[in-house]
Amino acid sequence: MDLITCLWFNGNAREAATFYTSIFPDSELADNWLAPAETPGNHKGEEVVVNFKIFGKPFIGLNGGPQFSHSEAVSFQIPCKDQDEIDHYWELLTKDGGQESQCGWLKDKFGVSWQVTSPRMMEFLSGPDPFGSHRATEEMLKMRKIDLTKMESAYLGK
Repeated sequence: MDLITCLWFNGNAREAATFYTSIFPDSELADNWLAPAETPGNHKGEEVVVNFKIFGKPFIGLNGGPQFSHSEAVSFQIPCKDQDEIDHYWELLTKDGGQESQCGWLKDKFGVSWQVTSPRMMEFLSGPDPFGSHRATEEMLKMRKIDLTKMESAYLGK
């Protein structure tokens, strides 16, 4: 059994699903559901649900209306293998209205929060040298997009 993440949108679920499936590997648009009758948030014939996959995981885009919006309370973490991958996802997710935050966090143009990080960060944030970990943490707190070279240099005291 898979857990399925449902993302609530204000009428642009297909646009969001198309955007996400164009960015991430092992992603695809699947089927949809059109309202067969009037619903609380949709008129007959309007697209209510768009099913899609990101990294092979199922998602639902729900055209639920303006009642709810996304917040940082829920975010998706992208564990990037290297700096090139961090740069790649950061650029794609912040373009066309996305907003940078700090420590690798951002909001895309739909308001969905992402953490563009790397497992390598933990080598510096919780490495065996507590002084190095402190320096790496202080360096990370200054960042918007993660810079692994700067974190490593801080950890090593360079």
